[in-house]
Amino acid sequence: MVRPVAGDLRRPAHLTDEFLEGLVARVPGSGGATWKLTEVYTGEVLVELPQSTPEDIERAFLKARAAQAQWSQWPLKKRLAVFKRAHTLLVDNAHRTADLIQAESGKNRRMAVEESCDPPMVISHYLKRAPKALAPVTRGGPIPVLSTSTEIRQPKGVVGIIAPWNFPFATGLSDAIPALMAGNAVVVKPDNKTALSPLFGISLLEQAGLPKGLFQVVCGEGPDVGPTLIDNANYVMFTGSTATGRVIGERAGRNLIGCCLELGGKNPMIVLPDADRDEWVKGALFGVFGNTGQICMHIERIYLPDERYDELRDAFVAAAENLTMGATYDFEPELGSLVSVDHRDRVASHVEDAVAKGARVLTGGRARPDIGPAFFEPTVLEGVTNDMLAGSCETFGPVVALHRYRHVDEAIGLANDTDYGLNASVWGTDLDAARAVARRIHSGNVNVNDALATAYASKGTPSGGVKQSGVGARHGDQGILKYTDVQNLAVLKKQVMGAQPGQDYDAYVKQMLTSLKLMRRTRIR
Repeated sequence: MVRPVAGDLRRPAHLTDEFLEGLVARVPGSGGATWKLTEVYTGEVLVELPQSTPEDIERAFLKARAAQAQWSQWPLKKRLAVFKRAHTLLVDNAHRTADLIQAESGKNRRMAVEESCDPPMVISHYLKRAPKALAPVTRGGPIPVLSTSTEIRQPKGVVGIIAPWNFPFATGLSDAIPALMAGNAVVVKPDNKTALSPLFGISLLEQAGLPKGLFQVVCGEGPDVGPTLIDNANYVMFTGSTATGRVIGERAGRNLIGCCLELGGKNPMIVLPDADRDEWVKGALFGVFGNTGQICMHIERIYLPDERYDELRDAFVAAAENLTMGATYDFEPELGSLVSVDHRDRVASHVEDAVAKGARVLTGGRARPDIGPAFFEPTVLEGVTNDMLAGSCETFGPVVALHRYRHVDEAIGLANDTDYGLNASVWGTDLDAARAVARRIHSGNVNVNDALATAYASKGTPSGGVKQSGVGARHGDQGILKYTDVQNLAVLKKQVMGAQPGQDYDAYVKQMLTSLKLMRRTRIR
């Protein structure tokens, strides 16, 4: 049974009413409607969050476009200087950010501090990479020497970002940073439950010199805010459920704008027969229960070799039972709360459905109102099948199903037996064999001897989903180039294309065809 931690539940002193009201003051809400943003640990209302009307959203885009017209004309070096200063401010304010993340989302402090580190990591990568990725590239044109073609990256305009509640600071800022560096403005819609930390992050960016008006925030429920946001944006970045992603993608398509969608997952882990048990248990605990299972890339299915099944199962269950859980603002608890009572009930319904259909609870399986309103125990299931909610649908909580397999081909087939393809994990001491298995898994990210962090933290490589887990990617050059349009600037120094005056057209065609052969042989383009 999970060990509760009785720590200090007092809200950090600097999260005063005045401070919180100052953050939400930048959110337009001309209609007067508000949303009660609560502290998850206690259910206490922190602040009344304004809800933006369609007219508010349109005005936010107008302000963003006005600011973007000037920002896009800044030299890239000058834009990047803002983010060099922002990096320092974000790192220096990591603990204040973590306080806000904990208060609004209920996650444990270890995860809250790690989340605060993501925007500085993204800044560090693109400070180095953006000058090359965004630089014009000149190539030869159709006529050697006399023509050129230059690829020029132009900002799209105003990027709309719809950020989720599970990592509000990371997604609210990290997805915006490359868009801003590329010369765009941003209008972000955070989830109502978790709007405080991105609002604080934007204030730090402005303190670093980001022009006011360039980064707008609008708030409201998705169906109320989303359509107007998409209809006014030049590009949309969304992280969330597959069902919502389809709606966003359809509307973006009707508007003929691009979108990047990171969607759901039912992420598998394959443990090979030669895996190191202790290393695997440690990594799997984070992969399953990190952020109380509320990570898009977290593991929900584990496949264990038949010959080691009992040994590995027992070790993992024992470790899960030794985890600590608590509603505190210190580093002691290893697990925090789920984000809301509604989400707790959804997670519980998946476990109840599985048990009703024959699955067994090896540990956990219960809500823990004695710790806080939305707490749920780390849960390990056995005997889960695809006709159960926990077997086919994304649970997005501290719940994992263990399965046994007889041979590796069977494990790979089971891992791929899903509509999703966001993340996967393979464990084994023979790295060549583990890599070979990883390449056969249908997933946008696959980690060897790690659950998820190595792939996600590799900012130089694109990270996205396949199948029903999304379209496009964040990170890598793709993570900044997606926020740009390509302009092909072609220059012809002298009019030489076409038959020359007095030249017989048959002779011109012969000359042209000869030139094509010459171009292939000499690699002239």
